[in-house]
Amino acid sequence: MPAPEPVNLKEKVRRLPHGPGVYLMKDRLGRIIYVGKAKDIKRRVSSYFQPSRAMVLHPKIRALVSMIHDFEILEVKSEPEALLLEGRLIKEYKPKYNTDFTDDKRFLLVRLDESAEIPRFGLVRFKKDDHARYFGPFAHSGLLRKTLAEMRRRFGVILGDAAPHRLPDGRFRLYDDVRQEIYGHANEVSVDEYRTRLEPAVEFLEGRSREWLAELTEEMKRAALAQEFEKAAELRDIVFALEKTLSRTRKFVRTPHTPAGDDDALRLLQEALTLPGPPRHIECFDISHISGTFVVASLVHFTDGRPDKAQYRRFRIKSFVGNDDFRAMEEVVGRRYRRLAEESRAFPDLVVIDGGAGQVGAALKAFLGQELEPPALVGLAKKRETIVFSDGREPLNLPLNHAGLQLLQRLRDEAHRFANTFNADLRSKRIRESVLDGFEGLGAVRRKALLEHFGSIDRVREASVDALQDVDGIGPKLATDLRAWLDGLTGAADGPANEPAKED
Repeated sequence: MPAPEPVNLKEKVRRLPHGPGVYLMKDRLGRIIYVGKAKDIKRRVSSYFQPSRAMVLHPKIRALVSMIHDFEILEVKSEPEALLLEGRLIKEYKPKYNTDFTDDKRFLLVRLDESAEIPRFGLVRFKKDDHARYFGPFAHSGLLRKTLAEMRRRFGVILGDAAPHRLPDGRFRLYDDVRQEIYGHANEVSVDEYRTRLEPAVEFLEGRSREWLAELTEEMKRAALAQEFEKAAELRDIVFALEKTLSRTRKFVRTPHTPAGDDDALRLLQEALTLPGPPRHIECFDISHISGTFVVASLVHFTDGRPDKAQYRRFRIKSFVGNDDFRAMEEVVGRRYRRLAEESRAFPDLVVIDGGAGQVGAALKAFLGQELEPPALVGLAKKRETIVFSDGREPLNLPLNHAGLQLLQRLRDEAHRFANTFNADLRSKRIRESVLDGFEGLGAVRRKALLEHFGSIDRVREASVDALQDVDGIGPKLATDLRAWLDGLTGAADGPANEPAKED
């Protein structure tokens, strides 16, 4: 295979953006030989190609520069994100010229073992499949420790270095301290009393900390205005630590028990798609319509390889009228993950689109259009069960007996079923509402007023004569005639009941 044509590196550097990011240096065969991070990606990458600096570079760096044939960059939101991404890519590609991460150092995670009588928040570097909850990774270890100390004061929880002592009455003394209260919280508590403290602490680590940050910021401003500068400085440091620690770089991970068969499918899917870990949370989208009418979409969520119906969602297309699967896909994917981002909720490990390159491209456009970093994103094209990647990789066809492919098929089929059910429900509702067309003297305006007033055709059919007269434009005679006509209906137009699900 011939080597690719040389790249005009100077021209490529000239077009680079200013801002944080990660850069990947490649040799003439396209192999990644170095991964680096930068606060200003353009300034850092351009420094490799300045002749005035080349002669004073370290011999190892001179060797690296001589081998660079091309590079690519990945822009991020902040320096902590660049640091985390750099470490992940170095571990993934093991570039020849990287040394900082070759000892496999890892960022800190916060671990919470909820099975313990008195769960503690501890720091670890490795996540295990031990039924515990993990939060992170966190790029700033010092700021993380300051954040946990503040969390302990705020919520009255204990950290990994504490040794709670069981008292004769079955209660626990959380800290080895003679005081009955620690930072305003009772030091001696029952198991149930302590567990009520865990929920707000967990929500805080999941990122729902804006209210607290706002309170601390206001307290800091008041201290500064009162010329209490030491207190203001202390609060400033706490706010800084919280903001840095709980920025969008953090991820919430839970590793519950998984049945062996589903675990194998997840592991095989991880290997086939080269994912960083088993995709324990997967979401799949499908669009359903009939000749461009009743266009709806479905989202199904699998947790550990099994349907998690509490997280299913249904969508009506709002941005346009007509038949355009690509626009519909872009709309619903954008709505779903914009909401998750606004609520600081974790994205799934894998997003699957029912469709090929066009649908996958529309989904990717939804993420990029809102400046959201997409998770692993693939499509499953039904004709040959082809897996289509969003990152430019060649399409993949797995054996039909591959457990990972079969899991994707179950996801796709469930999303298709759920979308069709919603579509059928809407058609049934429209048909049932159209029964009013058969009553003479009730025009479009009054039909609409009836349905809006009662909320459904079923409630219209149950309404009394007096209740019908509460609707604008419905007088006593019309209400009496309508009630008599409704009593004569057989109910044959009734459709199936809706499948319980939330609509977004």
